[in-house]
Amino acid sequence: METKAFVFEQTFQVPSSFVWQAITDRDEMKLWYFDLPEFKPEVGCEFRFMGGPAEDRQYQHICRVTEVIQSKKIAYSWRYYGYEGSTLVTFELFDEGNQTRLKLTHEGLETFQADNPDFAKKNFAEGWTWLIGTSLKEFLAKKQKL
Repeated sequence: METKAFVFEQTFQVPSSFVWQAITDRDEMKLWYFDLPEFKPEVGCEFRFMGGPAEDRQYQHICRVTEVIQSKKIAYSWRYYGYEGSTLVTFELFDEGNQTRLKLTHEGLETFQADNPDFAKKNFAEGWTWLIGTSLKEFLAKKQKL
């Protein structure tokens, strides 16, 4: 059983305050990530959302914020209603001069049901790579121009 976490890093040409707001402000999150009306960047906050690879294969995500270090790190558990397994998603920000490096770690993917191809690690890798490397990157580029 593979237990290696999925890690993705992306550097953005914006201050860390821009990235922090994009990953913790629900109004900004819905523009590049998911619409999370219950989300608050506070330990203990539970939020839910629907998502999946196709309209007929949607899953209720249940997440709980487990750690917040203001402007530096936010982590939350991630599981699916009615399915085994629980994972941890962590966003960490690093100031690098006039740019910001974001490190996303999603660990525990091996706890999901191996017989459900929607929960395969490669799907999470593709999803996070697109969300951070394309969607968030484009959102921050537009925000910077305002």
